[in-house]
Amino acid sequence: MDKITPHLWFDREAVEAAELYSSTFPNSRVSDVSTLHDTPSGDADVVSFELFGQPFMAISAGPLFKFTPAVSFLVRCRSKEEVDELWDALSEGGAALMPLDSYPFSERYGWTEDRYGLSWQVMYASEDFEQRITPTLMFVGEVCGRAEEAIDFYASVFPDSERGGVTRYGKGEEPDQEGTIKHAGFTLAGQEFAAMDSAHDHRFGFNEAVSFMVGCDTQEEIDYYWDSLSAVPEAEQCGWLKDKFGVSWQVVPSILGELLGSGTKEQTARVTEAFLQMKKFDIAELKRAYEGAEARAGGQR
Repeated sequence: MDKITPHLWFDREAVEAAELYSSTFPNSRVSDVSTLHDTPSGDADVVSFELFGQPFMAISAGPLFKFTPAVSFLVRCRSKEEVDELWDALSEGGAALMPLDSYPFSERYGWTEDRYGLSWQVMYASEDFEQRITPTLMFVGEVCGRAEEAIDFYASVFPDSERGGVTRYGKGEEPDQEGTIKHAGFTLAGQEFAAMDSAHDHRFGFNEAVSFMVGCDTQEEIDYYWDSLSAVPEAEQCGWLKDKFGVSWQVVPSILGELLGSGTKEQTARVTEAFLQMKKFDIAELKRAYEGAEARAGGQR
């Protein structure tokens, strides 16, 4: 099971989007749909799905956040025909950020926002690869130039992590500063990610529309990742946090899905009410809520 799961925040389209993505990519499926009732956003659909066998999650929780190219998903393809097919499906109703064309780094590549605003990079890759979809972080604005620092920080937090290949900006590539990251690959908990700096005048940045869920089996593990990653106290809510670069994470007990999905409506409501009051998740309090004992108001604050 993957340690880190991308999580997508939609207004009302989470189920629709998951079904579209699952019909677009091979070896993909919607694995679960449930509804959280009486959240601050009202009733919220929660969707678990797989793309190329990789886990994703999505939620319909209102128009609070919009996708931006600060987080995109790079899809590596084994043929140019596959690139064209996926591009046609993903770009329909969206907007191309880099047109489908030949580039120095790939004979067939394009970057598009889909109809929901989510960014996809679709690329023909001649080299061998295993992971088909790579989350890619673009460091812009106040965090531009810090991609390398972020890679080293994340690798220090997660086990089974390492830096991969790095391409740097050179002289004459202004406004990007020489030596900053044009593109870098890295692995966290054995999963592939990528990062880049961009000093152009982008009017966007990281936000909660795309976050990364970290599944934890124990309270000690929750405490470790929470303490390691959280850097913005006012962003701490319901297991969500922001790190020092503005990237959003969710530190979530692995048992939460079972607690929300295996009991009665009353048990689900109690667990939901309990975690909505928490900042950092408290496994013992969630279990108490499930079992009917009165949870300590607020969990761990």
